[in-house]
Amino acid sequence: MTSTTGGRTAATTVNGVGTSPARPDGTRKVRGEFAYSSDLWHEDMLWGATLRSPYPHARVTGVDIAAAVAVPGVYAVLTHDDVPGLNRYGLEHPDQPVLADDVVRYRGEPVAVVAADHPETAQRAVKLIDVTYDVLDPVTDAEEAVRGDVAAVHPGGNVVRHAAIRRGEQASQADVVVTGRYEVGMQDQAFLGPESGLAVPDGSGGVDLYVATQWLHVDQQQIVAALGVSPEQVRLTLAGVGGAFGGREDLSMQIHASLLALYTGNPVKMVYNREESFYGHVHRHPATMYYEHGATRDGRLVYVTARIYLDGGAYASSTGAVVGNAATLGVGPYDVPNVRIDCWGTYTNNPPCGAMRGFGAVQAAFGYESQMDKLAAACGLSPTEVRRRNAMCEGTVMPTGQTVDSAAPVAELLDRLDAMPLPTGPSRDAGVADLRSLPGGVSNTTHGEGVVRGVGYAVGIKNICFSEGFDDYSTARVRLAAVGGEPAVTVQTAAAEVGQGLVTILQQIVRTELGVDQVTILPAGTSIGSAGSTSASRQSYMTGGAVRAAALKVRGALLSHAATTLSRTAAELHLDGGKLASAADGVLADLVDVLGEAEFDETVEWRHRPTEALDPETGQGNAHVQYGFAAHRAVVDVDVELGLVKVVSLDCVQDVGKALNPQAVVGQIQGGSAQGLGLALMEEIRTDGGVIRNPSFTDYLIPTVLDMPPMNIEVLELADPHAPYGLRGVGEPPTISSTPAIVAAIRAATGKELLRVPVRPDHLI
Repeated sequence: MTSTTGGRTAATTVNGVGTSPARPDGTRKVRGEFAYSSDLWHEDMLWGATLRSPYPHARVTGVDIAAAVAVPGVYAVLTHDDVPGLNRYGLEHPDQPVLADDVVRYRGEPVAVVAADHPETAQRAVKLIDVTYDVLDPVTDAEEAVRGDVAAVHPGGNVVRHAAIRRGEQASQADVVVTGRYEVGMQDQAFLGPESGLAVPDGSGGVDLYVATQWLHVDQQQIVAALGVSPEQVRLTLAGVGGAFGGREDLSMQIHASLLALYTGNPVKMVYNREESFYGHVHRHPATMYYEHGATRDGRLVYVTARIYLDGGAYASSTGAVVGNAATLGVGPYDVPNVRIDCWGTYTNNPPCGAMRGFGAVQAAFGYESQMDKLAAACGLSPTEVRRRNAMCEGTVMPTGQTVDSAAPVAELLDRLDAMPLPTGPSRDAGVADLRSLPGGVSNTTHGEGVVRGVGYAVGIKNICFSEGFDDYSTARVRLAAVGGEPAVTVQTAAAEVGQGLVTILQQIVRTELGVDQVTILPAGTSIGSAGSTSASRQSYMTGGAVRAAALKVRGALLSHAATTLSRTAAELHLDGGKLASAADGVLADLVDVLGEAEFDETVEWRHRPTEALDPETGQGNAHVQYGFAAHRAVVDVDVELGLVKVVSLDCVQDVGKALNPQAVVGQIQGGSAQGLGLALMEEIRTDGGVIRNPSFTDYLIPTVLDMPPMNIEVLELADPHAPYGLRGVGEPPTISSTPAIVAAIRAATGKELLRVPVRPDHLI
């Protein structure tokens, strides 16, 4: 793999912004010494377990807990009758029962919880709870749910949200028209650390919860409502997180563990096994999409119309926001004068769906990029040329009427991809004997007979940060003092480190602004104001922005203090590493000497520029803060006789505005591309009548190191003038464009239309 950077850059500081210092958690994670939430322990803790519905849709007609309560070692068996507050919660709408009362709406819905002195005892008691059900027909088709052809999953109907985008002429004509119906399967976040946490009662009606999550304060709000207590009585601390990718935005065991802890008076630990994890968190929305693209004969887009159906499953979760993203980004990174898009998010009795990396943009990209390849073929153009002719740029007006007011280098991304050398091959022509280079690998299914190579391209667009008028902010506290004869900074936020490297980034920002090497990031928790969710590629922007703002306030106060001490004006002074200096006289004093006993402590609540809600009729409005762009070129070898695919290379060019940590940026691009490869070729939760058929890593496949090809990665740094350091969120864009690029390459190799992902062998033969 190679990585380069280009474009406008800023000066770097030792271990500051623009460098790649070692992660403080890296060595411990590699050695297996890092403490995750599932490693939490308390001397007198109990173990919690959950009884889940075996049916996707049923009325609960009776719950008998007597046999479970009688099991020796069982301390509590709780049902919805034992929820002291509101028996509802939800990320955007409180529509999900803490414990099912009259109806279960998906297989796996929690019905009762147990606390016992041993995890096996808790599981044995769960099996003894006798629940009687009146089984109902499940609603499993999102399009039928929108049309109203089936029963209502919730009172009020099955549409969670309908977003309509209308721009330009709504009855446009074009010389060339291409249409398609596309499907995206249900993908799982597949994080390796299962849902887990430890709830510790405080003896006064409150609880301390140590949990792996993405959004501490929204967790707190939902727990408080269910427990019927004040916010001060529920305190959350982030425990070690073993991956997230959106799947930890919604609650899992948080309320259940807290209920059991308060009921028993003992600490309660809950850890899901892998099968329960598949039932216990949301997944990526499956999608069915109908697209029509009209263009001139030379391939310039005249109009795009689309109908997009997103299956939200049994509860709303973040379906409303996912619908907003899929609709507003539904034409892709292209300049289209006339747009008509309708996107629906629905209730069904399928597993609940919510946030996953790419968040609505992934589904839409498979549709619009497949269409762009169809349009290229119809116009006699190359896949890259048709995209260049329609590429948006700075100043382009989005389908929502919002003007893109920072770099949008779509054409440049394609040019740089085209300039990258292609790998040699196909393998049989090169005389390669290593079976690992062929589809099927060491299974010895082929020696190159019937193997065909294909190349495909795709570009993606993603909004960064929260949108549509959401009050998106982050709170940060920065404290500077002398500790042990050295200047030291502590930073406190509620931002969740879920593996993306935020702790390192915050240290780098402080070092850049204050020139202090010793920077400690305190554990994230609700003892400080919210930092928002670790999602939407927003934490470097938002919490990074908050920490930078707090550090600047500390710096201002420090320079004022130093001016008095050194008989200078604050305007004369600046920080030079761990020293105070002036332009005229150079270094004046060591920072630690100027600090003395003084300390500087600032807390900032920081917001990005405002966004606005979309007009409900036309979808017009400045809905988004920032846009991120990535492009992929995939090269694949396909055994057209066996339907096996080998991704030979997966090259990427992405604009990140400013690479705060270049090594971490490349890692994010690699990881996002791997998840896109998984969706393209292997990852799908298979359901039948609302029932998950493959809730295990035996049957739900994710890419391994042997599935990932070499990647040439080129990082552009075209600063966004509205963002801290000019940065752009990095984590999601590579997931968006990698999937359609791989599928485009398979189409090029096979000639198959391939209208659904993941692509399976039976689609190819």
